[in-house]
Amino acid sequence: MEHAGAERYSDPDGPSLPPANVPGQPGTPTAERVLDTDSERPAQDTELDREQTAGAALLDDLRAQIAKFVILPSDEALDAVALWVAATHLQRAWQHAPRLAVVGPAKRCGKSRLLDVVTETVHNHLITVNASPAAIFRSITDEDPPTLLVDEADTLFGTAKAAEKNEDLRGLLNAGHQRNRPTLRVSGPEHKPQAFPTFAMAALAGIGDLPDTIMDRSVVIRMRRRAPGERVAAFRTGRDTPALHAIRARLTAWLAPLHARAMDMEPVMPVEDRAADTWEPLIIVADLAGGEWPAQARTACRAMTAYETGQDEEGGLRTRILVDIRRAYAAEDDPAVIRTSRLLDHLNGDKEAPWAEHGASGLTPRGLQLLLKDYGISSANRRFPDGAQAKGFARNQFLDAWARYCPEPAPAGAPVETAVESPTGTAA
Repeated sequence: MEHAGAERYSDPDGPSLPPANVPGQPGTPTAERVLDTDSERPAQDTELDREQTAGAALLDDLRAQIAKFVILPSDEALDAVALWVAATHLQRAWQHAPRLAVVGPAKRCGKSRLLDVVTETVHNHLITVNASPAAIFRSITDEDPPTLLVDEADTLFGTAKAAEKNEDLRGLLNAGHQRNRPTLRVSGPEHKPQAFPTFAMAALAGIGDLPDTIMDRSVVIRMRRRAPGERVAAFRTGRDTPALHAIRARLTAWLAPLHARAMDMEPVMPVEDRAADTWEPLIIVADLAGGEWPAQARTACRAMTAYETGQDEEGGLRTRILVDIRRAYAAEDDPAVIRTSRLLDHLNGDKEAPWAEHGASGLTPRGLQLLLKDYGISSANRRFPDGAQAKGFARNQFLDAWARYCPEPAPAGAPVETAVESPTGTAA
């Protein structure tokens, strides 16, 4: 399903993933099985298959309910929101509590409406509009973490004065991304230090990007105003929340018994480091659901993470320059050396890249040197095949940085494993 006029997160090189529990494919339990002679299916897999069929259908229903009221920027974003909502029902199983950052460039982009739908489907929602950090601290428990919901987050962090005033809340949101990161506060008549748990999933909606420390811990949904011709159903609390609450109850019934299984699963992730920490709960929920969800979840993870990589102005340019230089080398048939002037021609000639507007005359040799400085890459006098000497770069200077910061995507059609619980109760 693709919404008219909606900008998609493209992932042209994304892997083609096998459906869950297909014999002989990655992700299928490999222990010995007893065959049911009537159906010639592994008898031990029957219950798992039944759970996954029900889970996939439930996520499909949740996805449809979200799409009924809000137009998301892409199918991947829609999948991500549905998986994030489902993951709130297993918070005690996670090592990290991903944030859902719902941001847009202006008013009337559907941010608050999406938060309305999320509020009625997540586990144990706690709306934090105008709530003090102290009240939020006291509302979070290790036994049953709430799902924090913050609308108009730009009013909390949008200016330096507001950000300074709400530094405690930002600290809570940052610390609460990882388990066992309590905050210490002096409390009680004896003024003794007390540790307050912070671990809880949170959704924040606002105009413009949130602080970098929050965005880096978030599944980011970049909303846009509806284009002419795009239609959604009006949301009426009294009429529409019963259906959302019914889905919420089904999510609880499906996922609550899977707590121990979810804790043991270690899915193969398409990303690394903090992005993997943030997306792992969503991927595990998709693997528990089965069907097409493991494939869809990993496609969303790769595409949306790639889109967000380096969106901050400074870090983003430093990552983007590596990608664009690799593209320039490819356009030149990957020569061993390339002139600085020729490389700048490629970079400044790309109308969709930021380099032509990097300065009054576009990206200059000096500007290129500054962007590459942190990677230990610099130009030098090089001898070229025609015998001429000029300033340039050797391709092997970039190999390490490309591998570390912008690795090539996996070839299309390459299988990606999913981790599922084996018949013996361990992750396979």
